[in-house]
Amino acid sequence: MKIGIIVYSQTGNTLSVATKLKESLSAVGHSAALQEVKVVGERKPGARGFKLETPPRVEPYDVLVFGAAVEAFSLSPVMRGYLEKVASLQKKKVACLVTQALPYPWLGGNRAVRQMRRLCESKGATVCGSGIVNWMRSRRDERIAAVVDRLTKLLASLA
Repeated sequence: MKIGIIVYSQTGNTLSVATKLKESLSAVGHSAALQEVKVVGERKPGARGFKLETPPRVEPYDVLVFGAAVEAFSLSPVMRGYLEKVASLQKKKVACLVTQALPYPWLGGNRAVRQMRRLCESKGATVCGSGIVNWMRSRRDERIAAVVDRLTKLLASLA
């Protein structure tokens, strides 16, 4: 099973979690590739105006993980813009990964996951699960490990 992990990470936090997920999936025998959604030039947090570089393709993968941070209690506009441009996710299984600075999922994380889920389902995907990492909480490393473990088991079960 080929798994694509596609993330937008402005600060590197989401990318670091996605890298751990890729390593975990590879350790249990899955082919996992990590790709970044990038913008042309600099983008300030919260900025709505941006242009995407060449967006990662979704076609080569059986399963996808989309990851991004919460911005202003919502899904990052860059990930939203990327998902809106994806032509189709028909017959794709998807998991959502969200990182957020604020300490509780109800402070934007849950909403960002719902927004990502709706965008993916509108393109024909089946969303199978999600994980939220609260960056400012104590025991962040334990939280990251728990989310990575849960998503690894979820994705392995889809094989």
